[in-house]
Amino acid sequence: MAPTTLTVDQVHARLHELTVIDVRTPGEYASGHLPGAHNIPLVHLDAALSALKTAADRGDLLVVCASGARSGTACARLVEEGINAATLTGGTAAWTELGHDTHRAATTRPVWGMERQVRLAAGSLVLTGLLAGQRWSAARWLSAGVAGGLAFSALTDTCGMAALLARLPHNRPEADDLRATLAAVAG
Repeated sequence: MAPTTLTVDQVHARLHELTVIDVRTPGEYASGHLPGAHNIPLVHLDAALSALKTAADRGDLLVVCASGARSGTACARLVEEGINAATLTGGTAAWTELGHDTHRAATTRPVWGMERQVRLAAGSLVLTGLLAGQRWSAARWLSAGVAGGLAFSALTDTCGMAALLARLPHNRPEADDLRATLAAVAG
């Protein structure tokens, strides 16, 4: 069983019959998600396997993220566990580009997407390495390390910095929110 991909048009036509799991961080999810989507961040996927198995047994499971990279990773993990799931080609970015509605969660905290957080962290680390390198030349290795990580990220379509940032408290769901989501998904 291999993960399948669905186009935006296919998902739009079948949205009412799909269980949609959004694997982005809670902040990204709050900024706009497919109607009816449940937020289970990728870093919590293993904790959700039982609920996702139950949901997949009831019907088709669709996993989404911003671009399709994290949802592809999630689908591969689900397939390893014998859970059939599809991913949305192009993610929520493609969904909104075609003018489809997204729902926004009510939140009082500012919402920054993961890409913006990565840009801030990478830029800050590079700048710190260059500035500190004025006094201590070895500090320039910080900038070189970040540059290497960004190149690796582009080549592999993964992002270690995003994985680290996703573990920060402001990017994690509240325990009660995750429990409620898992209960809703399991039905």
